[in-house]
Amino acid sequence: MVSSNLFAVVAGVGPGTGAAVARKFASAYPVALLARSPENYEGLVKEINSSGGKAIGISTDVANEESVKSAFEKIKKEWGSDGCAAAIFNASGKFVRKPLLEMSVEDFVAGWDVSCKGAFIFSQATLPLLLNATSKSEHPPTLIFTGATASVKANALMSGFANAKFALRALSTSIAKEFAPKGIHVAHAVIDGVIDIPRTKDWLKDMPPEAKIDADEIAAAYWNLHLQGKRAFTNEIDIRPMLEKW
Repeated sequence: MVSSNLFAVVAGVGPGTGAAVARKFASAYPVALLARSPENYEGLVKEINSSGGKAIGISTDVANEESVKSAFEKIKKEWGSDGCAAAIFNASGKFVRKPLLEMSVEDFVAGWDVSCKGAFIFSQATLPLLLNATSKSEHPPTLIFTGATASVKANALMSGFANAKFALRALSTSIAKEFAPKGIHVAHAVIDGVIDIPRTKDWLKDMPPEAKIDADEIAAAYWNLHLQGKRAFTNEIDIRPMLEKW
């Protein structure tokens, strides 16, 4: 049974990593689930509430400042709390895979609106609430960003997507350096591989299970980041399956 005067928030909730992270953090905190489409969080909200947790879902466009502000006003009104124990940015912009000379400007910036601008807006909304929790939380308040292989490796045909993911990583690093002295643990996760979710069930189908990443294991890694003390912050982790080619 969850009982806390703090809450956790997950932006970018879907059937994979977002849902797994929400379940994990819901074991300790009331959780707010943010996604554009209600169908991405409605079933999960019911699942968490029926199992003794506390969850609300809010339709949110993380790339829109007013939408994010409205979401957090609803969260604080729902639980009467202005303290956030953990904030996870799992949203990702549009994925475009094209040769550079065939890309439009719109294609190139398609991922940036969410992966970078959205992460900035989310950070501005959550950091004051994380700071409010520094004296109330058992563990250092935590801000986690979900990255990808493209955060550190820009492959061919991936210039737009990698541009956005590199920017997210830079944003995370800058925030970590600014807010670590204030007690906030900021971490960026490089998810290097295919996550085993319904959408990817036919991917690598001739390979053993160890060729894909388990979403629940990602959630466990995020939870372990949240448990770290102030004398051992991990600011970036790489997560990949056993059989991934680096």
